[in-house]
Amino acid sequence: MAHHHVTSADIAINGDHLDNSKVAKAKNIAMAIAVLGTVFSFYLLFFASNATKGSYAYSWLFAFYFFLTLSIGGCFWTLLHNVSNSGWGTSVRRTFENLGSTYPWMFLFGLPLLCPQVQQYLYEWMNIHRGAHGGDVKEHLHHVDHLLYNKHWFMNLPFWYGRVIFWGVGLSCVIIFLRKLSIAQDTDANPGTKRLFQARFHSTYTLIIFALTITFTGFDFMMALDYKWFSTMWGVYLFAGSALNSMAVIILVCAWLKSQGHLKNVTGPEHFHIMGKLLFAFTTFWAYIAFSQYFLIWYAGITEETSYFLIRNTGNWNIGMIALVFGHFVVPFVILLQAWLKRNPKTLSIMAVYTLCMHALDHYLITIPERGVSLGGTHMSQGDAFAGLGPIQVAISGAFLGDILAFITIGAAFLFFLLRAIGQHSLYPNRDPRILESANLSN
Repeated sequence: MAHHHVTSADIAINGDHLDNSKVAKAKNIAMAIAVLGTVFSFYLLFFASNATKGSYAYSWLFAFYFFLTLSIGGCFWTLLHNVSNSGWGTSVRRTFENLGSTYPWMFLFGLPLLCPQVQQYLYEWMNIHRGAHGGDVKEHLHHVDHLLYNKHWFMNLPFWYGRVIFWGVGLSCVIIFLRKLSIAQDTDANPGTKRLFQARFHSTYTLIIFALTITFTGFDFMMALDYKWFSTMWGVYLFAGSALNSMAVIILVCAWLKSQGHLKNVTGPEHFHIMGKLLFAFTTFWAYIAFSQYFLIWYAGITEETSYFLIRNTGNWNIGMIALVFGHFVVPFVILLQAWLKRNPKTLSIMAVYTLCMHALDHYLITIPERGVSLGGTHMSQGDAFAGLGPIQVAISGAFLGDILAFITIGAAFLFFLLRAIGQHSLYPNRDPRILESANLSN
């Protein structure tokens, strides 16, 4: 609960705005790093040696999808807040929207993945399709790869491109519209509840677009790295990580704004307590889905399914998988049980940073082990430089520097667009009819 009962007199009539001059330096540095990194990455993806291009394609995919999940998570929390008619979340709703608004920009960093020059190193199934050389692709697959032939209805190039364009445009339109609707309320002389009902209505059916996006971007970009592998729990697994770690970003943003003197009177320990409980809940949910996926695949023992874990439970990758079990679940589960910690923005922020580190490890283990298998194998002549190297050698031999470069480049862009969104409008919906209910939250 707030230190005192908040009344309308405590709510700034023009809202609470960030002084952009205070973050101008950080934004400029982030933009400079993003621009320079993108230019250099463009060279590595399209003009470097075949070995370098192949290695860096995986680095780029890892960094791109990691930050994309954070943006998608912002869209999720915005939609969930609206459809549930949440009272507590009104004070921090604008942070949900600001995080979600980075999605269109983050998706643009996936454009290189639409180029055949990059796809040839990532998606073997596309190389097989293009091997038809203008003939009947399905007939070609029937003779070359019967498994891929059976998946042709879904894994074909026109449908893949169509889906990817829809995931980028569809969810972008959703979050842009909902954020615009929310912001318009800030300057409405008679705000009322009309926009709340509009946001709630339009968030119901658009939740379907969100669900399709988090599921099928995971299929199209990540699962497709090995077209033979499949998991019926893959979409839920990625959703759990996205919701968990986007909440970690929201906690960090709100804690930082509080430290700068913003969100005064409208947020307090109770809000951080709820966000901490959501962090705890999705930590448990992620672990449940991760274990269920592993258990079902182990129990069934189907070759096409077990390949994913055989790769990652071999050699040094197994150390990372074990670290994920304890680091992504056991440690945060025990620590986040403490109520006092969840009510303290500083200690909760530490756990949020830790959670994001574990999310990075999770996505690194999703993407990078495939690099050694694909480029170290015999499937591609362009990968001859990797022949004879094991997965770990391929990952470490200079490629790790590419992983860091891609992560810093896209991370800097993510930070720039997030700071830009935070500084554009009021930091909370000051004319929302439920703002007093949220400010006086008690749970």
